[in-house]
Amino acid sequence: MEIERTFDPIDIAISGMRAQGKNIEVISSNVANSRTINAGNGQPYRRLEAVLKTQDKGISGVTLDEIVKDMSEFQQIFDPGSPGANEHGYVVMPNVNLPIEMMNLSIATRTYQANAAVLKRYQQMVETALELLR
Repeated sequence: MEIERTFDPIDIAISGMRAQGKNIEVISSNVANSRTINAGNGQPYRRLEAVLKTQDKGISGVTLDEIVKDMSEFQQIFDPGSPGANEHGYVVMPNVNLPIEMMNLSIATRTYQANAAVLKRYQQMVETALELLR
């Protein structure tokens, strides 16, 4: 008889916390580099996105699949006094939109908190069960 390993609430919540922790790191990098006009390659910083996926089929945890670059167009602002301005006075800026990043950060934080709440409830259930056995 083959026993299939099922994910318990602790495994699922911990995997969610790990994945959202990485997602928060990516979002923080985007916010920190939102004004970086030269990311070391002569180009502005390009926004990153964390792609999450389920670990297995059915009910299971989540994991970070990959971190991909957002290939949308860079923003251009008119700032002829900037050392990074082109001959027309425009500076090519990163494709980071701060309000969107703040919304993504809020969602990731709430998801992290929800997983932490699952762990806390599970701990309370175990403590209650132990109390009943005494």
